[in-house]
Amino acid sequence: MTILVIAQHDNATLHASTLNTVTAASQIGGDVHLLVAGSGAADVAAEAAKVAGVNKVLHADAEQYKDGISVEVANLVVSLAGDYSHILAGATTSGKDMLPRVAALIDSSQISDIIAVESADTFKRPIYAGNAIATVQSSDATKVLTVRPTGFDAAATDGSAEVVSVDSPAAVGSTALVGRELTESARPDLGAADVVVSGGRGVGSAENFKIIESLADKLGAAVGASRAAVDAGYVPNDYQVGQTGKVVAPNLYIAVGISGAIQHLAGMKDSKVIVAINKDEEAPIFQVADYGLVADLFEAVPELVNAL
Repeated sequence: MTILVIAQHDNATLHASTLNTVTAASQIGGDVHLLVAGSGAADVAAEAAKVAGVNKVLHADAEQYKDGISVEVANLVVSLAGDYSHILAGATTSGKDMLPRVAALIDSSQISDIIAVESADTFKRPIYAGNAIATVQSSDATKVLTVRPTGFDAAATDGSAEVVSVDSPAAVGSTALVGRELTESARPDLGAADVVVSGGRGVGSAENFKIIESLADKLGAAVGASRAAVDAGYVPNDYQVGQTGKVVAPNLYIAVGISGAIQHLAGMKDSKVIVAINKDEEAPIFQVADYGLVADLFEAVPELVNAL
C-alpha cells in the first residue's frame, strides 16, 4: 500500500497544511510519497524531503505548474494515480479545487474533510456544519481524500527522503492565471496561527475594525472575521472564519462582537481556548466559549489592550 500526498506550496516554501496531511497519510499505513509539482521549486522539494514519515519525494518541474493551476496539477496526479492506493491533499482552497477533478477522472468517490483515520478504508468527517461526525468507508480501488489540517498534528521535519524527478504530461492549456489580488500582512497566517482575534457584525464598520487589529497586534495574533463582517465590507474575504471560510483551531480564539451563528462555529469550535466578548448575554457564542464577557466591545477591548 502506497499513498500519494500532494504538496501545497508557492514554489519557495512548503505550506504548513502539507505537514498535517502527511500525518494523516502516515496513520493510514504504508509508504508515503509526497508530490511537489512546480516551476523552479527545487528548494520546496528539498524541504519536503525533510518531512518525517515521507519515504520519497516526487518532483515534477514544468512551466504549467508555476501558478498551481488545478487542471494542470490534476492532470499530473491522474497520470501517477495507478501506482497508489490513496491520494491525499489538504482541505485548503487549492486542495478543494484540484482533488475533485482527480476523483472524477479516475472514477473514485472523494471523501472530503477527514478529521480522523479509523483504518485504511474508513475515515471520519464532519457533517451538518460540524454538528455530527460521519464514519465513511470506501470500497474504491484508489481512495481520494481531502484532509482537514486542524484534525491532525503537523509532521516533524527531521526526515531524509530521497527526491526523484518525474515526467510531466503535456500541458492541458485550458486555464490560465489572469492575476492575483493578495492581502499582505505582517501578522501570522490565519490558518496556522496560535492565537486568532476575530471580529463580527458588532464591530460596526471597517474603521472600527482597527480595535480588533490593535488587540491582535498586542497578542501577536492573526485577524479573522465572521461572514457578516466580510459581507458588510469591513475586511477582505480571506479573513473569513467559518463553514464557507477558513477552519481554524488555534490555542486561543477571541471572538469579539460575534453572535456565534452555526456556520461560524463550524470554523472555530475546535480551538483550545475560546474567549467571547459580546454585549448580548444570550448570544450563541457563549455556549461554546470557555470564557465569556458580557460587555460593550468598544469599552472592553481598549481596556484589555491597555492592560496587556
